[in-house]
Amino acid sequence: MMDEMSKSMKAMPDMAAMDMSVMQACMDACAACEQACTVCSTQMMDCSPACMNCADMANTMMRMMLRPAAMDMDSMMAMLQACMVMGNACAAECMSHSDMSEQCRMCAVACQEMAAACEAMMTSMKAMM
Repeated sequence: MMDEMSKSMKAMPDMAAMDMSVMQACMDACAACEQACTVCSTQMMDCSPACMNCADMANTMMRMMLRPAAMDMDSMMAMLQACMVMGNACAAECMSHSDMSEQCRMCAVACQEMAAACEAMMTSMKAMM
């Protein structure tokens, strides 16, 4: 899949400079966050809304990254920023339950990793501008 993305990005001068390993790390972190949030939301009802919103945001972010040919830099940066905010908010909520639930602790870590991966991708994208 990443090979196909690389080919389609070569046709786009702005995206040709994208560090694909950074994009892959961000997609992997979003996938892990989505899975952790989905599990956590079924275990701990107090953080369920935050987890489900974060899972939806992570899924949407991954889907956007899989369509690089239609990527608009401004909307991508806004989505990455939103993912960072959502990931950090969900991590904080889940961390408040981490002493009671291993799922919440794992979810908080996954959310923090997603936020960091989105930040790295934003940095990579800014370098292209």
